[in-house]
Amino acid sequence: MSEESSEVLDEPQASVPVKRPNLAMMGILIGGFVGMLSETSLNIALPSLMTQLHVSVGTIQWLVTGYLLVIGVVLPLSSLLTKWFTTRQLILFALADFLVGAIISALASTFTVLMIGRMIQGIATGLILPLMFTLATLIYPPYKLGSAMGLIGLVIMFAPAIGPTLSGIILGALNWHWIFWLFVPFLLVALFLAIRFAPAVIPVTKPKVDILSIILSTIGFGGVVTGVSMASDYGWGSPQVLGVLVVAIVILAIYIVRQLHATTPILNFRVFASSKFRVGALLVMLDFGVTLSTMYLLPMFWQNGLAIAVALTGIVMLPGGVVNAIVSAVAGRIYDNIGARKLVIMGFLLTVVGIAMLILTTKSSAIWYVILAHIIIMIGVPLSMSPAQTFALNVLDRRSTGDGSTIMNTFQQIVGAIATAVSTSLLGVGQHLSSAATGSQTAFTSGVHYGLIFPMILAIIGFVLAFRVKDRN
Repeated sequence: MSEESSEVLDEPQASVPVKRPNLAMMGILIGGFVGMLSETSLNIALPSLMTQLHVSVGTIQWLVTGYLLVIGVVLPLSSLLTKWFTTRQLILFALADFLVGAIISALASTFTVLMIGRMIQGIATGLILPLMFTLATLIYPPYKLGSAMGLIGLVIMFAPAIGPTLSGIILGALNWHWIFWLFVPFLLVALFLAIRFAPAVIPVTKPKVDILSIILSTIGFGGVVTGVSMASDYGWGSPQVLGVLVVAIVILAIYIVRQLHATTPILNFRVFASSKFRVGALLVMLDFGVTLSTMYLLPMFWQNGLAIAVALTGIVMLPGGVVNAIVSAVAGRIYDNIGARKLVIMGFLLTVVGIAMLILTTKSSAIWYVILAHIIIMIGVPLSMSPAQTFALNVLDRRSTGDGSTIMNTFQQIVGAIATAVSTSLLGVGQHLSSAATGSQTAFTSGVHYGLIFPMILAIIGFVLAFRVKDRN
């Protein structure tokens, strides 16, 4: 036996060894890619949809909000579902469910039908996201986990980044229905691979179901997403928004206390007892908040601030998306060699630089300058993401991994929704303050500058927090 083989054998092995872990992950990774792609793919199409479906701005936003709302409701329940159904059953159901939702959305001719299709897709994404992490941490040995998390980072970071590009190209050549038809072949391939290779890795114990906790979870998490989404229309100080948020936060607090005292909690919040998990999870949430808010603002800035056509918007965002894919793919491998600390610090630093460059733009800024700023952000966010995820999950034992990944993904989506809502509100404030004295293009650019303040704050907090990451050695 070679010296290299002996070293590998001496390393800790996977909790649940499977023959071909890469193939076992492939179906759910493709499903996760489509789920995350769906989060940003409609951003460019919203103005067209508003006109064709004859609905207002406030109503059309629910195609994004409703999707996030369902994810926010389903995600916290996914850990419980893995105790009642096998991992394989859940993966197959989620992929089939997403396929049905995509076809309904593609065939939709009214807002109601399209909304139903989007919410069905949200169920699938809410199941797939935590299952990706749980599956990876169980079927890969620790010395390969960084590379596995790099693949997951590729899914989570690249898909939202490439969404506007694909949508812009599709809208330039076809119509919005084809955004959803695009999902179908990916999902069919994912379903085929899952049927062939998806393993059942978590024992089914069928614990007693705490109905009250499910109700509290649904109202609490769903209420937070609904409240922050309403803020864009009604304002953060409105009685409707404050009422929904206060009730949701109180219910969430009751839910968390109940879980901490439960013998078999639906979601094990005790994982936050680990300081390393707390730091890693918070870094992931901050990074995702930056991603969703900047990916929401940037396509609109291209179109309304720089007067770039819809189809061209997709093309100018492509370099950043490609760079994101490359960095996401290699970040995990680099983590395996040097650890998380340097990568996370460098990632957030680059993100701060990229956002600062965007804040300094004007309506006459050169296209290459904005593309460069986008590329720098797209290097920074994935450079931080998978190392932070791996750092957080590596400290948990096998029983807690599912809860850790579920909690991380749940709050990640909530922070993403909050960041998008706050940035949207700041965009409106900036436009309003500038519109009286300047033209619409300049006013919108000023609004984008205001909107970018929040992701900048998140990135700065992430950069400071990154110094608390301690490597394995």
